[in-house]
Amino acid sequence: MTLQNDLLLRTARGELTERVPVWMMRQAGRVLPQYRAVRERAGSFITLAKTPELAAEVTIQPVDAFDVDAAIIFSDILVVPEAMGLPYEMIESRGPVFPSTVRSQADLSRLRVADAESDLGYVLDAIKLTKKELNNRVPLIGFAGAPFTIFCYMTEGKGSKTFSVAKKLLYTDPNFAHALLQQITDSTIAYLQAQIRAGVDLVQIFDSWAGILSPEQYRTFSLPYIKQICDLVGSASDRDIPVTVFAKGAFFARHEIGQLSCDVVGLDWNMDPKESRELIPDRVLQGNLDPCVLYADFTQIRAEVKQMLSNFGHQHYIANLGHGIYPDTDPDKARCFVDAVKEM
Repeated sequence: MTLQNDLLLRTARGELTERVPVWMMRQAGRVLPQYRAVRERAGSFITLAKTPELAAEVTIQPVDAFDVDAAIIFSDILVVPEAMGLPYEMIESRGPVFPSTVRSQADLSRLRVADAESDLGYVLDAIKLTKKELNNRVPLIGFAGAPFTIFCYMTEGKGSKTFSVAKKLLYTDPNFAHALLQQITDSTIAYLQAQIRAGVDLVQIFDSWAGILSPEQYRTFSLPYIKQICDLVGSASDRDIPVTVFAKGAFFARHEIGQLSCDVVGLDWNMDPKESRELIPDRVLQGNLDPCVLYADFTQIRAEVKQMLSNFGHQHYIANLGHGIYPDTDPDKARCFVDAVKEM
């Protein structure tokens, strides 16, 4: 079946398009009262993510509310460590917490490479259900966390500003670090390939904690594993599945990321669009409005969007925020952002 709106897909494939496509990271819920109602009904974030009917419902809500050019499946990057044998809890106002951590070769024996079909079947069911209910309106994006970002949570056990426990292991036990990173990578490749079989149209790799590494460490402990994923995922189907890499804070690695076999490179708001075009001349770029712009008034939001589009140009570009939308954003401001991109 042909998509009614395939603008984002065509752009990601490098085709010239009639306008710039737009979506928002973390768009599923967060700012919408109808999302909060479903979240309340579910009782917890994890129950919501693990109930395909509810996950599909909140995936589609922003498409209805904001008329974005793509949906992104409602899930969490931490479903992968859970599928590997390391369950997590989502604690209100604290975020994710792992009751157990992995910090040594001995700890690795408790883990397994995730079996996507059995361990993560609830995500695949949510994808199938969402595809059916979207009824070919817009493409559906699948995603996973980059191995280093997942490594951070599995070793630290919770969110952190510095992830010093995780980084310490890179220096004190690099063999362990590489072994765990490879296990995460193998699990992630299988998971993204299963998402593609379930029906997603594009996939995005989120390296949320890329920016805590030095350039040298990033080349050693992150890029090689993202490269494995890009090499094996995009071509894992008879469909052409574009791959996006978004490495927050890794402004120093833009050129190398542009050398990966990915189609789109996501930028955060600290990465200059014109400089990024020079560093990554042959890839589609995505980004990079500071989510805090959406606290401004409507006139300023439109002005900031106009400036952003003028910096990126109107081809080979997907408009987005430079990171996830903040939960206390006024939904009308989010809609203003989307509308402004379309009008310009």
